[in-house]
Amino acid sequence: MSAEAATISAAPAPALGRRQVHAVAACYFVASFAALGLPPYLTSILPELGDPTAHWAGLLYIVPTVFGGLAAPLWGRLADRYGRKRLLLRAQFGLALSFLLAGAADSLPTFTAALVLQGILGGTFAATNGYLAAGLDGTRLSWALTLMQGSARAALVAAPIVVGTLSPWLSPHRQYALLALLPLGAAAMLLALPEPRETVVVMEKPRAEQQMLGAEPVEIAVVAPPVTAQRGLLRELYLFEFAFVFSTVISFPYLIALLGDRISGISPVVSGSLFALPHLCYLLFAAPVHSAFRNRPRLGIALGFTAVTAGLAGHAVAGSLITFTAVRLLLGAGLTLGLVGLSLLAADAVQGRSPGRMFGSLEFVSKGGAVAAGVVAALGNSAFGPTAPVLAGTAVALITVAAAVHALFSHP
Repeated sequence: MSAEAATISAAPAPALGRRQVHAVAACYFVASFAALGLPPYLTSILPELGDPTAHWAGLLYIVPTVFGGLAAPLWGRLADRYGRKRLLLRAQFGLALSFLLAGAADSLPTFTAALVLQGILGGTFAATNGYLAAGLDGTRLSWALTLMQGSARAALVAAPIVVGTLSPWLSPHRQYALLALLPLGAAAMLLALPEPRETVVVMEKPRAEQQMLGAEPVEIAVVAPPVTAQRGLLRELYLFEFAFVFSTVISFPYLIALLGDRISGISPVVSGSLFALPHLCYLLFAAPVHSAFRNRPRLGIALGFTAVTAGLAGHAVAGSLITFTAVRLLLGAGLTLGLVGLSLLAADAVQGRSPGRMFGSLEFVSKGGAVAAGVVAALGNSAFGPTAPVLAGTAVALITVAAAVHALFSHP
């Protein structure tokens, strides 16, 4: 073994129990609820704030994403330095403050400032995953990351329905203030959770050198990969994360318009159900997919991008309820395979790393993919109609299939 080999010390971070992981998932769900449930109603919120045509809805939709991505690496580094639980609590309180300000805003500039604060002070993705990575590793960590994605998908499905149901009694604008109670409740739950101790990476002397010094050979349980391999794995993870977020999110903003253009007289309930269908697929099948691909993350990613490519291409030609249902299911298969594969790859990449810093950078990349998707979708829809975004997503996913297949054969 070379002198550069590094091992994990004999005092690893305490493993979080199943109940604790489920509590973190519940906190992630409630934190995501308002953040994901209220933005679809910006077109009804902005007229109350002096924008009668909701001209700024598209821009404001991505404001929290932009500032969240910019702030995520900083919060990740601070979590590594000052404690993951502390920074996770900070993220929940930050969301609560920004939601209260948004609900109380009486002008467009104030509301915009609240959305900026939501992005800067939030960061629950990096904070949650950094916390989990400090207390779990291997398959348990990848499953916990998969569960967090399930929490976000559940919030994405349920939140718009709940907000719409409450709208006759309380406007979506004022619901921001009401839903600020959710991250406060999440913070109260988190107070009961432990602070995982940091896993320390130490340098071991080579076996031959130990024997020369008369020491007993040390049995090494875990060996960190070489620095070049670690960097290559991170680049691979970031590339796939950006491309996957871009190719899946780009179909979100104008899907309802595409359905209305292709299926005459389609009801809002049916449109909403078709929108939610891929996310429901993830909730139903993430667990068995994780079990099937836990030792083959790159295979899951390659198959995921292939299914996303086929599903998005199908959106461009589908013209009936049956065909749209089929292509949404195909997209759901790609979403499930890809997200689970990325969770498995992230669990591998974080070994021997500061989890807050890595997941902060990963959130920056993810948010970058979402912002790029929103911009391209808006420009494409404006120039060529609602089919253009899905075609752009198809092109990016197809290109990434080749990269994923190359990675698969490079790391058998």
